[in-house]
Amino acid sequence: MTPFDRPPVGMNLARTAKLVAQAFDAALVKAGGTLPVWVTLLSVKSRELANQRELAGMIGIQGATLTHHLNAMETQGLLTRRRDPKNRRVHQVALTAAGEVLFETLRTAALAFDKQLRVGLPDDRLAEFAEVLAALRANVEAPSFGRLLTDFPGDKNDILPRSRKPARNVKL
Repeated sequence: MTPFDRPPVGMNLARTAKLVAQAFDAALVKAGGTLPVWVTLLSVKSRELANQRELAGMIGIQGATLTHHLNAMETQGLLTRRRDPKNRRVHQVALTAAGEVLFETLRTAALAFDKQLRVGLPDDRLAEFAEVLAALRANVEAPSFGRLLTDFPGDKNDILPRSRKPARNVKL
């Protein structure tokens, strides 16, 4: 058995994560939002008057990207931004009544999506899966992982040869 008889965990995880994220975004779009809007609303809701820098960190995006989302959401009347009286360079973000309504709508859609995603999976397997995900995250965050990426490839025998033409409809 070679390492490529089955997809590497990272590749399988990346493909699955992308597919689940696309399906989740489609469910949110159907409910009147998007994944970035939902994550922004959720982050603001979970922390009253979060400033933009903290909000960007909570969401995991750059400040400029967040500003783009916040501008659009403010134009739609979903949130307000005001300067922090203690630090005029900082904006504080809060949901409006319309933002609260959309939050509840998207919350319902997110919970329904999660319920559908978990169909057929018993709680003990989901708990084990959460532990595996946490371990994978910890491995990626470990300092040794960064060295692994700079040292890759360790052995040329671990890399599949490149074909001249990309394969079509490859199933892994």
